[in-house]
Amino acid sequence: MQRPDTVSVPKKRPRDPRIDAFRGLALVMIFIDHVPGNPYENWTIRNFGFSDAAEAFFVMSGIAAGMAYSGRFAAPQIRLNGLWAAIRPIWGRSWTLYIVHVLLSAWAIAIFAWGAMAFDVPDLLTKINLRQVFENTGEALIGIPLLTHQFGYVNILPAYSVLLLFAPLAILIGMRAPLLMVSISIAMWFVAGMWRIDLPNYPNPGGWFFNPLSWQIIFVLGLLTGIQMRRGERFVARRRWLFWAAAGFLGFVLVWAQVPALGERLNAMMRQAAEAGLPFHVVGFDKTYVSLPRMLHVLALFYVLSCLPWVTRIAGSALAAPLRLMGRQGLLVFSFGTVVSLAFQALMYGRPDLALLPWLLPPLGVAAMLVAAALGEASRRDRRTSPVAAPVEATVEPPAAVPVPHPGLLGDPRPAAVPATDRAPGLQPAE
Repeated sequence: MQRPDTVSVPKKRPRDPRIDAFRGLALVMIFIDHVPGNPYENWTIRNFGFSDAAEAFFVMSGIAAGMAYSGRFAAPQIRLNGLWAAIRPIWGRSWTLYIVHVLLSAWAIAIFAWGAMAFDVPDLLTKINLRQVFENTGEALIGIPLLTHQFGYVNILPAYSVLLLFAPLAILIGMRAPLLMVSISIAMWFVAGMWRIDLPNYPNPGGWFFNPLSWQIIFVLGLLTGIQMRRGERFVARRRWLFWAAAGFLGFVLVWAQVPALGERLNAMMRQAAEAGLPFHVVGFDKTYVSLPRMLHVLALFYVLSCLPWVTRIAGSALAAPLRLMGRQGLLVFSFGTVVSLAFQALMYGRPDLALLPWLLPPLGVAAMLVAAALGEASRRDRRTSPVAAPVEATVEPPAAVPVPHPGLLGDPRPAAVPATDRAPGLQPAE
């Protein structure tokens, strides 16, 4: 019989290897895409469908957040610890992402300014939306900490940081009424696209490239999936007809992307539908407002992969261990990879005469990211194994049989969002 002064701890579930493996794979592909002009970029996901690694990472970040944070929002935990104890780690993560984004923005300015001077190519000062920094410095420096002025390849963390501010409300609704949360999310996505509602982009006109009002739909669907995974359930049940419908759609999109004649014809039909009055984010390939084709592509891809048992086996194999390592250290690897990719961009732009650079730099960068992940993992192990003071006994006994979430999930959520290239997957021109 359980003593009344104890807290029952649920059995720890094995960590799903797919999340870390796919997150690591997306980090590799995004790094390659963020060094434009290299031969490896022809083999990343954006070449085989409508969506790219940005959509994949928003889904995975939502799943990770749902698994990591939703336990604190269970009614017994709120009664025991209060609502603020559940909200605080999520908002703390949002603040961390904000700080990392500002730091990466400073690195972007420094790297391209160095490249302009070192290689005598002042054109670098106008790349990735840097022109305002050097031509309209005062307003640009106001916009950077306000998140209204963002640079290319360094512009996804603001959207994710904003979404984490609203994640507690989404979790509360999603745990109690998931269909209501889906309906709210779809409505927000449709309204934002229909009327082009976005956050301001001061001092430039327009709005954010990753519009949080639109991208929230992918994050929320991932969040709801993570909440159910924490319970040992599926958010979308396995259905044979749904699996084959999703797989058929993926095959159709692959042919669309890879057969130029067919792709041109289908693209023309989409333009005609838009001219006939259908909303552009329903019949287009816009990235800022997460067009319907992009959304359906990434959701179909995740559903198909989630239904295949061999995917889990491969993700958990020794072959995928480097990807899992990078996935576990997502934010560190993303930040390091972003700085390295910007430096490689400047180097390739400044030395176009070195023909081997596009072939050599991406593999070197991926290897460096793997080393950074290994160092981060070693540092984490050291922190976990270091001696700590014994905890002081609580003066108030908790109620009996209140489940305590596993600290590895709640204390170390490891969400990571990675920007996708500013170029659509072969179906639309550069942004």
